[in-house]
Amino acid sequence: MAKIVVALGGNALGKSPEEQLELVKHTATSLVGLVAAGHKVVISHGNGPQVGAINLGMNYAAEHGQTAAFPFPECGAMSQGYIGYHLQQSLQNELHKQWLQKNVVSMITQVEVDPTDSAFQHPTKPVGAFYTKEQAQQIEHDKGYVFKEDAGRGYRQVVPSPRPKSIIELASINDLIEGDHLVIAGGGGGVPVVKTDAGLKGVPAVIDKDRTSALLADNIDADQLIILTAVDEVYVNYGKPDQKVLRELSRAEAQRYIDEGQFAPGSMLPKIEACLDFVSSDEHRTALITSLDHLDDALAGKVGTIISKQGALVRE
Repeated sequence: MAKIVVALGGNALGKSPEEQLELVKHTATSLVGLVAAGHKVVISHGNGPQVGAINLGMNYAAEHGQTAAFPFPECGAMSQGYIGYHLQQSLQNELHKQWLQKNVVSMITQVEVDPTDSAFQHPTKPVGAFYTKEQAQQIEHDKGYVFKEDAGRGYRQVVPSPRPKSIIELASINDLIEGDHLVIAGGGGGVPVVKTDAGLKGVPAVIDKDRTSALLADNIDADQLIILTAVDEVYVNYGKPDQKVLRELSRAEAQRYIDEGQFAPGSMLPKIEACLDFVSSDEHRTALITSLDHLDDALAGKVGTIISKQGALVRE
């Protein structure tokens, strides 16, 4: 038995509520498989496309006098509820199918960030939909948003992505885990908050969900961090004729590839760095990066990239 944190990528959850629900139904089967095997599982998820869509919709309604303006932290909390609802329902249904008795709970999670973090001056985290260069330039002109090209897939709005410092609801999450609940926490990297003299205050940013997932995994002393994204494995020279798959990586190997600039800053780089943060403190910890669709194959050692402190793992 192991304690496992599974991080679902927001981009891998589809582009609509209908598509997302269908995708998480499939993923729930694999996640409940981990539960059935006796593992303690905590689930986190991204929210880049979802929080961007919520924010865009709220802004549009406010601009047309339909609703009040909703700040970005509130949109982040909404996305936690929306995605958590789909995950919770799908997991409950799958547990029922497999005759397993376990409660599922989504924890609206706040994560402390440093107000002096340089990320607030250099937005890098993609949110929302993909646009052409011309569309992005027009929205930049009209709304003042910042757009950047995203791994050859188009242009997306980028917002600040400060590093997570601490998880505000950590004690409650630990209580739920110890109570043998299946917990969904740290959604979208958590709602970013800063500590002020008056207490906690939300700030307009999106914390990278993989960094928060790594922090959560470390804080609860997990054995493994699994990051589910849109690709089956990690590659170097991605999208080029000499593209190469990486099945196993040591900390030193991963760092060498980072230094070479092999991983895109808004895409694979934070995933690799989050894995390194998690495995560096314990040689027995492992991290796995694979696709949402092929988790079962990855757990069987057929696909996926495993990262460990020393590398040279023996697959069971």
